[in-house]
Amino acid sequence: MTGRHLLLSTIACVAFASAAAAAVPADRQKLEAAFDASISSEDQLGWLKEMSSAPNQVGSPHDKANAEFLLAHFKDWGWDAHIETFNVLYPTPISTTVEMIAPDHVVLGGQEPALAADPTSSNLAGALPPYVAYQGDGDVTADLVYVNYGMPEDYKALARRGIDVKGKIIIARYGGGWRGLKPKLAQDHGAAGCIIYSDPADDGYAQGDIYPKGGTRPPEGVQRGSVQDMAISPGDPLTPGVGATANAKRLTRETAPTILKIPALPMSYGDASKLLAKLQGPVAPDHWRGALPVTYHMGGNGAVKVHLAVKSDWSTRPIYDVIATLKGARYPDQWIVRGNHHDGWVFGASDPLSGNVAMQSEAKALGALYKQGWRPDRTIVYASWDGEEPGLLGSTEWAEAHEAELKQKALLYINTDGNGRGFFNASGSHDFQHLVNEVTHDVTDPETGATVYARRRGAVLANAYDKIGRRDETLIAAAEKGADLPIGPLGSGSDYSGMLQHVGIPALNMGYGGEDESDGVYHSIYDSFHHMTTFDDPGLKYGAALSKTVGRIVMRMADADTPPQRFGDFADTVARYLTEVKKLEADRRAEDEKRVKLKAAGDFRLASDPLKPVGPPEAEAATPHIELAALENSVDRLKASAAAYDAAYAAKGASLTVQQRNKLNSLLANIDQLLLDPRGLPGRPWFRNLVYAPGRFTGYGAKTLPGVREAIEERRFTDANEYAGRTAAVLDAYSARLDQARAVIDGK
Repeated sequence: MTGRHLLLSTIACVAFASAAAAAVPADRQKLEAAFDASISSEDQLGWLKEMSSAPNQVGSPHDKANAEFLLAHFKDWGWDAHIETFNVLYPTPISTTVEMIAPDHVVLGGQEPALAADPTSSNLAGALPPYVAYQGDGDVTADLVYVNYGMPEDYKALARRGIDVKGKIIIARYGGGWRGLKPKLAQDHGAAGCIIYSDPADDGYAQGDIYPKGGTRPPEGVQRGSVQDMAISPGDPLTPGVGATANAKRLTRETAPTILKIPALPMSYGDASKLLAKLQGPVAPDHWRGALPVTYHMGGNGAVKVHLAVKSDWSTRPIYDVIATLKGARYPDQWIVRGNHHDGWVFGASDPLSGNVAMQSEAKALGALYKQGWRPDRTIVYASWDGEEPGLLGSTEWAEAHEAELKQKALLYINTDGNGRGFFNASGSHDFQHLVNEVTHDVTDPETGATVYARRRGAVLANAYDKIGRRDETLIAAAEKGADLPIGPLGSGSDYSGMLQHVGIPALNMGYGGEDESDGVYHSIYDSFHHMTTFDDPGLKYGAALSKTVGRIVMRMADADTPPQRFGDFADTVARYLTEVKKLEADRRAEDEKRVKLKAAGDFRLASDPLKPVGPPEAEAATPHIELAALENSVDRLKASAAAYDAAYAAKGASLTVQQRNKLNSLLANIDQLLLDPRGLPGRPWFRNLVYAPGRFTGYGAKTLPGVREAIEERRFTDANEYAGRTAAVLDAYSARLDQARAVIDGK
């Protein structure tokens, strides 16, 4: 009798209320009930209070202490654990200056003030002032221009009003796209500097009561962050593509392509209002206006001059990844990898520690089962990453350093980041969509008593009725049928990026939220234990729910005879992405034709207020017909191959011989790696996945079939044609592997 069977025979059966849970085999129910019994919100509260008690940025004493704290816990819980160190470039500010020079002299910026209601907000010894990492140091004085969110369309709107940002300092509000795009696009347009502020329309008093009365951002709150050009590649800027070990060959700071060239600083809306109130020039369009009590002008006429200066310490510093392992009994060289990061911008209670303490609960519960005799069939690897906030440093360097081993052994990477109250959400590799849905039927929402699936399904249907949020017909249709709810695609912004988009390991990212108020203190000193336990997840009840959700996925993957992938879900999703790309092409072509006609007829001139002139859009290359036939054929083949495999496995999978099972598992172990093209995406070869990537102008947001989609959006039509063929090739290779796998099932 194996250790697992011995344990299962001694654990009392716990009844499950939901019908879905009743479908889970009895021994699995017992094991998961025993796992749940070890999950404790009280544990998580204690760990969170300790880990968020002092500033926790890379290089801080408390960041290292937290890594050692985690290491000791993993070892106590029976894991084989160690700290793996990498040496990364991590700039910290020596001095920061931002001041209005004209029409008045006003000194701005500086550290946020302590709040009496928040005990840790006064514990700022060792905390860094508000800044953004990997901006370009400099000292500039120039006119100020307001650029809304600072996205490509905003610069087109400025140009139509005759405003040029060249040589000027821009001020952009957070939102609309990833933070790092704002100084990057400003730099590309010739700006001399960049200020990024949080508008109360997005995360302040327009959304709710400000902290500490409520959870939203107070006037002094500042969002820190990284502005590294992660659309090119995340990780240490000096060692792209290789682990940042002591002996790694490094670029210089001057030659590193992901470090920006102009100075940039973040700002509170309290300070930003003093600048925006003085701006003149054209009144901003309606959709540019935030919630500050000022008239939003675009500036650019010399009415406001700003002095902006940043000087940084560009040192290389150690980061500390905590890696813990439970060795598999049957397949020790097959890994299920699960991670969350532990570094924060200041205290980091919500982001990331709420997710990290949930992961600790899982590790403690798995360790308890292990000590009682259970042994996972596959090896389970838990990782608490360092350096995520500056640029996914710890996870990327680890993935690059262990790329060959990961390609041989890793079957799935499961990621979480911050967690909060509310609804479950997941994104990731769609061959695991069904597994995620199965688990949500077996976990109870801690506030409603419904299953996690039922609560999310109810929210989809109610929000569609109430017209809340973006309408997603595919999601609504699935909810109406009570079918699996689709998961989203992955872009970037957390530690799955290196695994999925560089190494080719399928990945899932998940968490709870939507009813918390963590956006209001995101990356500020007020992301604290007090805020987290008052406004985001009181009692960490959803922290426990996250542990139970992720723990089930880990255990079911570790113990499955064959990993529970359903390839029809992936094929259907890719087919939907292709439909979107075809619609994009057709819509762009129609829009181009309409723009030419309107311009020729003088309609833009007639529509413009003579006292507030707005010019016509600039001429752009017309969108041609893209050569999509090969991609359409490959998607058809993928759908047929996936359907045939899924049907064969459903009919015969349970009766496979050991030899068949091993051959099948070997064929499927690296199937998602076939989605990589070693040449990567245009201009950013680090990103190799041709189905999922972060957008060049979205940052965190995903672009699917990115080689084709982005080339159409950016009018790189030669690239669009080329990547349609390349994407077809990787999908054909994927389909061929499914055909081989089906032949094994059929005994051929």
